[in-house]
Amino acid sequence: MRSLAVLALQGAPIFELAIPCHIFGTPPPSYTGPWYDVRLCAERPPALRGSSSHTDLPAAFQMATTHGLDALETADTVIVPASGDIRSDPSPAIVEAVRAAHARGARVVSLCSGAFVLAAAGLLDGRRTALHWRHAPFFAERFPAVQIDPAVLYIDHGDLLTGAGNTAGIDLCLHLIRQDLGSDAANAVAREMIVPPHRTGGQAQYVESPLPPPGRDDGLGPLLQWALTRLDRPLTTSEIAAQAGLTERTLIRRFHSETGTTPLRWLLAQRVIRARELLESTDLPIDLVAERSGLGSAPNLRAHFAREVGVSPSEYRRTHHSA
Repeated sequence: MRSLAVLALQGAPIFELAIPCHIFGTPPPSYTGPWYDVRLCAERPPALRGSSSHTDLPAAFQMATTHGLDALETADTVIVPASGDIRSDPSPAIVEAVRAAHARGARVVSLCSGAFVLAAAGLLDGRRTALHWRHAPFFAERFPAVQIDPAVLYIDHGDLLTGAGNTAGIDLCLHLIRQDLGSDAANAVAREMIVPPHRTGGQAQYVESPLPPPGRDDGLGPLLQWALTRLDRPLTTSEIAAQAGLTERTLIRRFHSETGTTPLRWLLAQRVIRARELLESTDLPIDLVAERSGLGSAPNLRAHFAREVGVSPSEYRRTHHSA
């Protein structure tokens, strides 16, 4: 069982704090494999105040945490959800606890403005970091040594992961489950929550996607499903455009509007996901995994897999077959 500590900060936005508690707290009924031991921590448990940004709701929520900062000393993963006050420095005790957890080898994760805590601990210096676009200018001014990227959903450095706000936190948590426990576990959680099982970290935070007129289905959903059934075949932008009955220029514009990326980058992400599923669920040789996922050859699979996932296909398979 993997131990996971969620660090609640005073005045934390209740939605961001609830995301890891809900996702990691109890496994979905349809999943029977290993799960997490979750501890909700605070500097001074148990009383804690949460907040809501809505002016028509009460300004604060009362919460009760179960553990102090000592829980970070043994956790495999430490998650720092959004901060309640980005203008003030986190306490020295919190900074030291997060820094020590990382030095010990724990995986440290921030959701939204939780990145301010990781940056205050010096963990993000020189690192590309995801953050809600609204906080980016102030963050860049306060932590100039950090390479802030306000355009993406989340960034995974292996030992440190950072995510943008709100639903990007759900994407990042599902990404963690997919890494730790495999696609079946992540998909089971996504089904329970009725959310997409996977959005790549490099996808745009904000996608301009106006609703089609009533009675019309102008979305790319059917086209994406068509492409997903053909991942093992060569597909070009012109072939996808022809299937959609669009010019290439129109297809690229529509793709970016609805997915935040290009057709070929979307295809690559889906092929890597397919490769992960095959590595998790089969004993196929690496060259056949490459062929069936549409990545062509074993060297091509290794190159894309290492860049997108951070480990080699063989290491990924060993990790998930021994889980």
